[in-house]
Amino acid sequence: MEKRIGKFVYWTPRFFGILFVLFLMMFSLDVFNSGLTFWQIIIGLFIHNIPALILLFVLIISWKYEIVGGIIFILAGLFYTVMLIYKTDFQWYMISSLVLISFPSFITGILFMICWLNKRKTK
Repeated sequence: MEKRIGKFVYWTPRFFGILFVLFLMMFSLDVFNSGLTFWQIIIGLFIHNIPALILLFVLIISWKYEIVGGIIFILAGLFYTVMLIYKTDFQWYMISSLVLISFPSFITGILFMICWLNKRKTK
């Protein structure tokens, strides 16, 4: 039973991290609707995916070092929340954007922290 819980704690943040990065990359697909040339589409995809690529890099590092994933994913959620609230004319309908982007980032970071604490506890 303890081994199954350990596997669950190990794989859950990684699974959520992959889903979150893919979710962020999905927002770059609007580049295809604008009638741009091939190279403009490639550049647009790259520019739109910079935050997701950074989080993908963090996810790869945090596969081994969970504390990195825990800290960076939580900071990414905080950064998005602060930027949305203070750098835009915040309206109440933007709360859905906070829930869709900040909440999964916080959850993934917290799960990586739990995984890191579980690994420290077992050593």
